[in-house]
Amino acid sequence: MTGCKTVFDLDDNEQTRALQALIARTQSEGLDHALGIRYEYVSPDSVRLSADLDASHHQPAGIVHGGMYAAIVEAAGSASGSAWLAHMGAAQTIVGTANSTDFLRPVRKGQVVATSSPIHRGRTQQLWAVEIRDAHTQKLVARGQLRGQNIQI
Repeated sequence: MTGCKTVFDLDDNEQTRALQALIARTQSEGLDHALGIRYEYVSPDSVRLSADLDASHHQPAGIVHGGMYAAIVEAAGSASGSAWLAHMGAAQTIVGTANSTDFLRPVRKGQVVATSSPIHRGRTQQLWAVEIRDAHTQKLVARGQLRGQNIQI
């Protein structure tokens, strides 16, 4: 995995620092690390992630496993929701409660980039849309949405 410095476009507060620590941990030892997911940009309104895909991400038919895209949707939606909560000054984070991911175009290898956008941000739950594109062609390869529950931390 290539090194990537995450840009946080958030106020400097206790919640933002907690989010930065959480993202640093998942990139160094969590599922995101294992899958090679990199956080490039985090703001209250959008998150940008990337991943380099290869044979280690394949399902038996030789294309990227759909679970990889579902994990990217979960990562982007969770980081987005947590960034918005940090921006609001809430001592909360978001946990995914539903993940719906559509696989639109097969990929064998290359870099993908995911970008999130809010659909609903409420007091108890949030809904985030995530588009995953081929970084070279900009073609949409998958799209999904994550519903999350805001919880106290």
